[in-house]
Amino acid sequence: MNTVVKRKNIDLPETVLKKLSLMAVAQGKSLKAYIEALLISKADNISIEVYDNPSPSKDEWFDNPENIKEISSGIADANDGNTYAMKQDESLNDFIVRMRVEGNV
Repeated sequence: MNTVVKRKNIDLPETVLKKLSLMAVAQGKSLKAYIEALLISKADNISIEVYDNPSPSKDEWFDNPENIKEISSGIADANDGNTYAMKQDESLNDFIVRMRVEGNV
């Protein structure tokens, strides 16, 4: 496995460094090697799951790909200016009638 290694400086309290140094010596490692091995081992044991559901309540409706497709289509229509707005003080019924008359529904 070809792993890209990046360098990062970290700041630790002196008391922590002393404890880690003693643990490193007990294992016959340098402090740097010990901390690296400790962090790599910890990270390797962490399971991270990314959940694509945009709902804060994780509503299952958003798990349906067809629903997400419909949302994406609506967003694309809005971005393209293919949307219609109700006029101020227009009732929903009047809006629907106007859309039918204009041939949009």
